[in-house]
Amino acid sequence: MSQNAGRSKSLDNGLAVRAAAARALAPVITGKGSLNNLDEHQVVARDRSLFKELCFGTCRALPRLEALAAQLLEKPFKARDADIQALLLVGIYQLLELRIPAHAAVGETAGAARLLGKAWATRVLNGCLRRLQRESAALQAEVDKDPAVALLHPRWWLKAFRQAWPDDWRAICDANNHPGPMTLRVNRRHGDREMYRDRLDAPGISCRLCLHAPDGLTLDAPRDVTNLPGFQEGLVSVQDESAQLAAVLLGPVIAPRPGARVLDACCAPGGKAAHLLELFDIELQAIDSDDARLARVEDTLSRLGLSASLAHGDATQRDWWDGTPYDAILLDAPCSGSGVIRRHPDIKRLRRPSDIPRLAELQARLLDNLWPLLSPGGTLLYATCSVLPEENADQIQAFLGRTPDAEVTTPTGLAWGRPAGAGRQLLPSLDSHDGFFYARLRKRVA
Repeated sequence: MSQNAGRSKSLDNGLAVRAAAARALAPVITGKGSLNNLDEHQVVARDRSLFKELCFGTCRALPRLEALAAQLLEKPFKARDADIQALLLVGIYQLLELRIPAHAAVGETAGAARLLGKAWATRVLNGCLRRLQRESAALQAEVDKDPAVALLHPRWWLKAFRQAWPDDWRAICDANNHPGPMTLRVNRRHGDREMYRDRLDAPGISCRLCLHAPDGLTLDAPRDVTNLPGFQEGLVSVQDESAQLAAVLLGPVIAPRPGARVLDACCAPGGKAAHLLELFDIELQAIDSDDARLARVEDTLSRLGLSASLAHGDATQRDWWDGTPYDAILLDAPCSGSGVIRRHPDIKRLRRPSDIPRLAELQARLLDNLWPLLSPGGTLLYATCSVLPEENADQIQAFLGRTPDAEVTTPTGLAWGRPAGAGRQLLPSLDSHDGFFYARLRKRVA
């Protein structure tokens, strides 16, 4: 290959990854899609890390990037050019946040417009990005006068956090604006986390023990799971420390009852179900209303060598139930995701204030429908990855008010989280756990 051909190939790759990021982001910025099923294989292997960083990082900084774009453009792009708007945001993100040479950030971002079939935009993008190079400090100072821009959250999110956590809302925003750490759950069927930490030493993977999850290790730097020793053999899984605490709370209930019948409602993607099966001798039924997500649960259990009864089912209905009560139910309820924004930054754009009461109503229906399926003396563990009281403490308080045979058994002396009504609330923490809520309830014996 000639030297010129090599340079051309490198440039094409640089254009392609930026064009792919713009295509992925256009539905997000228009509120019509998410990054949940982002396909990183649409770019060459060496560009996949950059592709993910461009997509997730741009979403994370979206309020500031959009404010700067408005300053840089003489007039907004038309609705049909959302991909070019996304490409401009990608370019701004590179200049402000990434260690990419400015000439590459500008030239390859502007040039990527040709791959989107809009060569006319190359000149516009080039002019905007070069102006940002010259005036970056002044432009950022101007747009950051708006708290929604400075804190990288829409105003309604700031209001919700401030009302819920007046002493912590800024810390919540700060945690949301940084990528969450990569935390592992060691499969205790193959050894404990100290043994696995020793295995990580050989390839030079540094980590630390989680403070609260006894099977958890947090890596000092994220890496592809294929590089983790024994991942394909089921020795370890990726799961945040907060999510691992579900098994900690259910353990005292089901461990003394070998063969306990347990339901994991809304089970996808299957991490909590797998953790319970790794630790306890139980008969687990797992349901989810999304077939594609249920297939992910099946894949997870297969990799780990575990088995459960999986079924497509809507947990607000009972047509999937065989009539036999459960000793324990895990309800990991659909929620706003306000505790995991750092892992799903498109939530900042895609959620609406009207979603919160709608989700709270769904959570109430799930609680009311599942409670009668519980045996007397049985336990329901309610969980969300939310930090909003409407979905958490207020939700459980309302349920207790209309459910006379429900009593609270959430432990009070825990070293993690903080009291929140009948439950326990974790707020997202830099370099540590996500935001999560748990409430443990027991059905009184008549």
